Amino acid sequence: MKKFVSLLLVVLTMATMLAGCGAKKELIFTTGSETGTYYGFGTIMAGQISDKTDTTVTAIVGSGSKGNIELMKLGDAQMGLVQSDVMSYAYAGTNLFEGAAVTNFSTVAALYMEQVQIVTLDPTIKSVADLKGKTVSVGEPGSGVYFNAVDVLAAYDLTLDDITPTYESFGNSTESLQDGKIDAGFIVSGAPTNAITSLATTNDVYLVELDDEHIAKLIEASPYYSKNVIPAAAYGLEKDATTVAVGAVIIARDDVSEDAVYDVVSGIFESIDTLAHDKKNELSLEFATTGVDVPYHKGAAKYFAEKGITVPTK
Repeated sequence: MKKFVSLLLVVLTMATMLAGCGAKKELIFTTGSETGTYYGFGTIMAGQISDKTDTTVTAIVGSGSKGNIELMKLGDAQMGLVQSDVMSYAYAGTNLFEGAAVTNFSTVAALYMEQVQIVTLDPTIKSVADLKGKTVSVGEPGSGVYFNAVDVLAAYDLTLDDITPTYESFGNSTESLQDGKIDAGFIVSGAPTNAITSLATTNDVYLVELDDEHIAKLIEASPYYSKNVIPAAAYGLEKDATTVAVGAVIIARDDVSEDAVYDVVSGIFESIDTLAHDKKNELSLEFATTGVDVPYHKGAAKYFAEKGITVPTK
């Protein structure tokens, strides 16, 4: 009998240990290119969540908002960073996702604004209207940047036929500017963006501004944009630059556990000050819970409810 009891205790102890080993949840988190804010900030957030919670998050290089959503749809990732407009396209089956809606994901938290940055080395290009006849990178094919470029050009009654478009990533766009292959490039990312910062170390960079009249026209046609100002200090500019922005949002597959998503949100917002990235200064519970039209994951809703904030869920 004693041997049986001893054996039972051993089995129970091993079962407890194995259960403990399985308690650590693991998530793959798609970000962006290595020269963009998604990757830099996403990697830091993933590390902090892993260190401070029972969920291990691994940040990987992504191919932008559309690609991140598609990876999640296939089950190759459980979370992703996306533009708020692209997330809306996917959920509604419009624009980038025309006739192919993706609805198996939910909002985790809105993080910060992503500015539409039209960068050039030519000081004579001051307005979007000045892009007519120029060679301009409008982002990778099918990317959120591409549709942002189309929207901004349309506000000035321009189309891709009025420019010579190229379809390049952030890093390739800045390299092409450096080499004189293009006149300007659209980069949609939270400023300061590594690709532009690197370019500015050896060149005088300029940001093409949008004026209030055309910003109003753009927002009327596409209400997910908002007016935004990039401070001169971001890139050593002569003055602040006025543009528009969309939100950067973390989303997760619906089948990710409530506990894991709760860990993600708490891992970020309970310790904002320890995030080693300037974007931490833009994080807030108020911003995290507003400005998106895709319902929140139940794990995120649980955390926000503890803070006295109710968000819509499926």
